[in-house]
Amino acid sequence: MPTTVPVAPAAADRRRWIALAVVLTASFMDLVDATIVNIALPRIQQDTGATFSALQWVTAGYALAFALGLITGGRLGDIHGRRRVFLLGMAGFTVASALCGFAATPGMLVGARVLQGAMAALMVPQVLAIIHVSFPAHERGKVFGMFGAVIGLGAVCGPLIGALLTQGDLFGLGWRPIFLINLPVGIAGILLGRRFLTESRSPEALRLDLVGTVLATAGLLLLLYPLTQGRESGWPLWGFVSMALSPVVLALFVRYERAKARKDGSPLVELSLFRVRTFAAGAGVQLTFGAVTGLFFLIWTLYMQLGLGWGPLHAGLTGVPFSLACSAAAGMSVQKLVPRFGRKVLQAGALIMLAGALLYLWQAGRQGTAMTSLQMVPAMVLMGAGMGLIVAPLTDAAISDVPAEHSGSASGIFNTTGQLGMALGLGLSSVAFFGVTGDPGRPGGAAGASFVDATVHALWWVSAGLVLVFGLLFLLPRRARTQHAAEDGAVPQGGADRAPAERQPAPVG
Repeated sequence: MPTTVPVAPAAADRRRWIALAVVLTASFMDLVDATIVNIALPRIQQDTGATFSALQWVTAGYALAFALGLITGGRLGDIHGRRRVFLLGMAGFTVASALCGFAATPGMLVGARVLQGAMAALMVPQVLAIIHVSFPAHERGKVFGMFGAVIGLGAVCGPLIGALLTQGDLFGLGWRPIFLINLPVGIAGILLGRRFLTESRSPEALRLDLVGTVLATAGLLLLLYPLTQGRESGWPLWGFVSMALSPVVLALFVRYERAKARKDGSPLVELSLFRVRTFAAGAGVQLTFGAVTGLFFLIWTLYMQLGLGWGPLHAGLTGVPFSLACSAAAGMSVQKLVPRFGRKVLQAGALIMLAGALLYLWQAGRQGTAMTSLQMVPAMVLMGAGMGLIVAPLTDAAISDVPAEHSGSASGIFNTTGQLGMALGLGLSSVAFFGVTGDPGRPGGAAGASFVDATVHALWWVSAGLVLVFGLLFLLPRRARTQHAAEDGAVPQGGADRAPAERQPAPVG
């Protein structure tokens, strides 16, 4: 059993609720940081002279580092102590936020964002594990309800906080307060965490797979780096060579993971899970859906601010109907619709999102640079509602046929897949969006009309991705079986790779 420090009942009760507040604040901070940045990208570009490829890396670097470190971060918590690794991650996240806020060049900002994502990968996987060891099974329903509310609040508040801080230009710092706001929150979290969090470890922790992590990172970078930088460099030969080498390295990764599983049973990715058809299909949905949302949120932000000339606050407020529709639909999906209609709810969500994307595409082509927020609302409500119907029940549907003893590992891999999809979608924006603007990648080079044309072109890519998502959903079970692990309240072993997925694609960026 995990080790705990014995304390008096009343004190223990107070400590665990304060500890819950600390870990929920960390989750909120991470989710807000993933959604807060897009709204400030035009100001970052204007202030730093960043190329559009650098702006892509500001968002994709965070998602990629988070995804690649997620499983390793969970295992480090199991081995060395969840409290210790959580506090280390929060401290690193706070320092990285300061580096982002004081970055003088685009390269410094990208590097700090990668560090921030890596530190989030240490911090976030410990949250559910700490909750599991801090609360008995009969209280976890209420606690996870609070956890879900925090995630929903973070998704809605992130863009608005980013818009207010960027538009407000606090102390003449422009966009920088969107990162610096993490400093007082992070410091308070570290001080409270040191006092109130109880240490716990797993008696059966899986070993680290650092070689697997390096191979996976190399394979993905060989694809994403030239995909992101290639347009700016004129699509040189080295880029195509690099992308051709990516599947070779990823094949080596698969081979190594199989050998690692035979050797000590601790591979980074449990490849046997992909023999379960529903899990493989669900991972395909998650990857595609992550790419679709990553691409859409980036082009949407740039379209509003660089194409239509709106300020950050105007753009942020325009996204409120999307967030509200997404939150409302997510709640209905899990509580009422999926138990009755099963897989059809997710498929309906994909079709509703597709209808919203096509409506937005038509409106953008018809209105051009004269588009108003009111004209955008119907498409945003459709896309938000459709997304809510998908993201909330997707994990349970995908892992419903996975054996109960592997459900946590499947959830961790599934969460990682979504983050990788987002990074891929941001990389694809070089072709789907920036390749149409005719802009060399520096501020002021593209007129608003060019951004409208690029948005229309990219929305066809988004629509095609949603059609693929709809098709892949047919491979999921008609009705998901209830996961036994969720019912019996077992303590998760393995952090991120053995705890339920706790982070969905951000509803707004």
